[in-house]
Amino acid sequence: MFQKIVIGTTFALLTLTGIPAVQADQNMPGKGVTVQPARATWNTGFFQEALVSKGLEEMGYTVKKPKDLANPIFYKSVVLGDIDFWCNGWFPMHDAQLPKNFDEKAEKVGYVVKAGGLQGYLVSKKYADQFGITSLDDFKRDEVKKAFDKNRDGKADLTACPPGWGCEGVIAHHMEAYNLSDHINPVKAAYEAGMASALAEFKNGEPIFFYTWSPNWTIFKLKPGRDVVWINVPEILPTEAQKSAVDRMTVTGVEGAVADPVKLGFVVSDIRIVANKKFMADNPAARKFLELFRLPLMDINEQNTRMNDGEKSQKDIERHADEWIAKNKAQWDSWLDEARKAAI
Repeated sequence: MFQKIVIGTTFALLTLTGIPAVQADQNMPGKGVTVQPARATWNTGFFQEALVSKGLEEMGYTVKKPKDLANPIFYKSVVLGDIDFWCNGWFPMHDAQLPKNFDEKAEKVGYVVKAGGLQGYLVSKKYADQFGITSLDDFKRDEVKKAFDKNRDGKADLTACPPGWGCEGVIAHHMEAYNLSDHINPVKAAYEAGMASALAEFKNGEPIFFYTWSPNWTIFKLKPGRDVVWINVPEILPTEAQKSAVDRMTVTGVEGAVADPVKLGFVVSDIRIVANKKFMADNPAARKFLELFRLPLMDINEQNTRMNDGEKSQKDIERHADEWIAKNKAQWDSWLDEARKAAI
């Protein structure tokens, strides 16, 4: 008897406020479900997690503070069910880091940015045009080395990757495979400091030569095709880990590349969400939202630039997400509508 009164009262209250009980449940399919997200240790991916978490919260899910995890730890955690999802999967780059039972317990979902994970070498457009630089091989020429030699050691200075980063190993491989060790000096200082220095040099009209990836603030402040250009590696000579994805190391349609296609020397990855299979099966609304979620690469680059300029607190990132949602309200609402329908 008591249970009937409560249900009846709830229905009456919802009806008085103009929200039928059934509709209220449809709008909040995640009510009562707690979600544990993770995010990668690089902050250029924090924006995606903030947006997805806000979408889930709008559907009634209680979303916990994300755990910042290194790639291998995340993939183990999502398989175990300790983590429900993250937005920082780079594939095929991360395939080698997946546990053997990954496909049984977890899955890749949708595409945050298809072919958005570019990596490669860039040079000031002004100096690339002046010296005819189209490839790493051009740094074997004396006049090119001299122009890019900052410390006067007879080698061109490359703003490269700090020790321990995955890209450090690939760059070392390139130096050996293309016989560049006597011609290029990969500078392995802290990346943000190195790129801040390169940006200052660019503004002073000096030549710059650097490694970067996307999404990243670097190619928002230094626009490919206008300020800098992507250059080729001499030929595709993959590392052992790259051999299964050789076809993704030469890419067409890269804005600001010196050639089309361009031989980047790094595997181009799709940025994807990875989620626990049980969580997805139990939450069809969340599944649909994760499948639909997309972000233009330039929007991520722009937000990353704001972080690099000092707006990098969690409160700042939440504000950036709210502003993006406001600017893209029609798209955002359509994702939520489709997600809610999936739960019916």
